[in-house]
Amino acid sequence: MWKLANGARAGMIGESRATVPIPAPLTPHRRTLTMSTLIDRRRFLATSAAATAAFPLAISPSAAAQPTTPAKPLPTVGIATFGFPGRTNAELAKELAGERFRTVQLFLSQSDSLYWKYNDRSDVSDLSPERCRAIADAYRSVGISIHSLGVYTNLIHPDASERKANLAYFEAMMRIARAMDVGTLITEAGHYHANVPEPVPHHFQEAVWPTMVQTGKELARCAESHGVTVLFEPYYQGFLASAKRTRLFLEEVDSPHIRALLDPANLLEVNDLDEMFAQLQLWIGCLHAKDRKLHVVRGVPAGQGDLDYKRLVTLAAERTPAAPLILEYVGPDDYRQARDHLEGVMQAVFNA
Repeated sequence: MWKLANGARAGMIGESRATVPIPAPLTPHRRTLTMSTLIDRRRFLATSAAATAAFPLAISPSAAAQPTTPAKPLPTVGIATFGFPGRTNAELAKELAGERFRTVQLFLSQSDSLYWKYNDRSDVSDLSPERCRAIADAYRSVGISIHSLGVYTNLIHPDASERKANLAYFEAMMRIARAMDVGTLITEAGHYHANVPEPVPHHFQEAVWPTMVQTGKELARCAESHGVTVLFEPYYQGFLASAKRTRLFLEEVDSPHIRALLDPANLLEVNDLDEMFAQLQLWIGCLHAKDRKLHVVRGVPAGQGDLDYKRLVTLAAERTPAAPLILEYVGPDDYRQARDHLEGVMQAVFNA
């Protein structure tokens, strides 16, 4: 992608070789003139070198003021709020602002807004627009922006009535996001496990793919009507089980309102980092910064697993510089350590 074309240079070399004149033989007189000229040139160059050494600052202003390449901005570091259920939104906002955070991924999981349910839906009917704005203002009043709102309902459920109810819940969350002046929501495809063992997991069954694409298209139409974007997060034990499978899904849904949230730790078992970005970089609106040990299901805070954070930071800066890195799987006891690990890697990469 970044290869430089050198065809023009090759053409110039070819043209020069065809037009170089053949010099005439030197006569004794011309030899004398040539030697004299060489001696004069050597004296001139020696004199010029001495003058330059004596007056090293006597150079042209244009040469002295060569423009420098501006430093690349560091990616934004944010934090997910679902690891802090014991804080009110105002308490959490104040604490995070004091720890230099300027962006959050908001989950309705704080003690005064406890609505969030993973892979399920919640009754949010009592969340009025005024209350939504008050929650958002708790963060913005201390200088923290809200990047996105977490939903994570079950969009893959085999029961059509359940999917319909979960889509209705998702639309209610879109209204909440707009009341908060937030334009992005995040989710997974969802998970379904039958009561009896199945030879093929539900999310890999053939009929599920077209059904899930249709659900994605319905969600896209809803997102467009509310002026929001939904980011889908892949996970190696779910429907979006790899970077390629996620890209294929996004291509079939084919909507600017349905994009990707890349959590590299979720795909560490099946993709390397370069492959993740090669497949998804055009779709990524956000990245999760957590970690995971290979061959282990449980995720851990950044710096405690096998993810190559130096490579992650390098790729994020090169391929998706506008996408924030959101610390996840952290709470009151370990978020500072995870932040320091991520920021330390960022400084090492950008100061190298």
